[in-house]
Amino acid sequence: MFFEYAKEPATRRFLLIVSSMVLILSIIVVLAHGDRLLLGDPLKLNNDDVKYIHSAKVLLHEGTLVYNSGDEPSAFIMPGITLILSGFMAVFGDEHGVTAFRIFQSILQALCIFPVYYLARYTFNHRVAVITTLLAALYLPDYFTAGSVLTEGSYRIIILVLLCAMIAALHSKKTGWYIGVGALTAAAAYFKPQASLFPCMMLFLWLAYRYSWKEIIRFTFTILAAYIVLLLPWWIRNYMTFGHFILFTSSAGSPFLLGARIKYQLPPPGFFAAYPQYDPQTIFMGSDGEAVAKGLDILKYGLVHEPLKYIYHYTIGRFQSLYFVPFYLHDIFSIQKPVVEMIQKAMITGGLVGIVWAFLRKIGKPLLPVLLALVYFTAIHLPFVAMSRYGYPMAPFFMLFAGYTIHQVMMIIQNIRKKNKGVDKHVENTGYHSSL
Repeated sequence: MFFEYAKEPATRRFLLIVSSMVLILSIIVVLAHGDRLLLGDPLKLNNDDVKYIHSAKVLLHEGTLVYNSGDEPSAFIMPGITLILSGFMAVFGDEHGVTAFRIFQSILQALCIFPVYYLARYTFNHRVAVITTLLAALYLPDYFTAGSVLTEGSYRIIILVLLCAMIAALHSKKTGWYIGVGALTAAAAYFKPQASLFPCMMLFLWLAYRYSWKEIIRFTFTILAAYIVLLLPWWIRNYMTFGHFILFTSSAGSPFLLGARIKYQLPPPGFFAAYPQYDPQTIFMGSDGEAVAKGLDILKYGLVHEPLKYIYHYTIGRFQSLYFVPFYLHDIFSIQKPVVEMIQKAMITGGLVGIVWAFLRKIGKPLLPVLLALVYFTAIHLPFVAMSRYGYPMAPFFMLFAGYTIHQVMMIIQNIRKKNKGVDKHVENTGYHSSL
């Protein structure tokens, strides 16, 4: 299906032009800004990007995966970005390897244009796909991401291609595509483990397209087998290193505990009276298991004593934190963050309007894949820390629905103009004109 779109000369030419422009602009950002886009200090190791660079250097030179652990092995993060970054360092050296990695991310940003177009066209039509593609090409946070040293660039394109593979598998019923779904899910998990349950959304698609239970069971095991095979090296490494099974990381509790904070404040004073075992100075410290217990206690207290505040925090507040704030932590092309924030809010609002509009027009089953992606990746972040960095990979899906809104408004304007021209022509033909 998607390959059929690329056979159209005009479509292929359009995508190549847009992706080339994105690549050129991304490389310009990388070369012009360089290390100024780093969020942390390489000497202090006080942010994720500089920690990833340090982790890649240690992996390359000492063969140990470390993160927040000094020289000791760590399972604090998934190893995806560290493996890729260390590979570029092995070829280009420690310093130039980081630049090469950024250029690699620029290539990924340019390649994202293709699945964005394909998903928009599958969901709606060619015109909406063109509008969505142009919105994606102009989206400034992408250019910051290209120049950063973070997981978001690699993770986002995997999610986009994974959704394309799910659609292709759904319609073709070919085992190869379902193996691809499992493999891409494992690839995404090597960057962010929360992607692991995304293929569960296939159940809704299978039911909508009337798959038999025999087919559902067969393809479920196909996806699971491919996923397990690719995650085995990580599980074996963790068992051999730490002596016990670690599914993903040993840090899942911390985001859950930090997610219980409202506006980065401590729990209410009454919480510490109700739970005297906790201290305001150390409440957000401790091991993974302790963090989960603390987070649950804060949540239970909040839902009992301030239910509306905590329900808002875990629903609308989370949604706003994920999507209404752009992942734009450094100015690009001298465009300041307040401007990008206005654009972000307009895009998300337009996307939400587009979702409602599409439902009212009863677009049908082609809406399901993108909607299920939005529902899943929103819901999976609700219990944890919600920030623009985690919502960033979903931006293309909001662009898709914002593109649909723009298209519908353009169609309304076009129809109004046609009607006005028709009225003018009728007046001219009848010879009628008003007089003062």
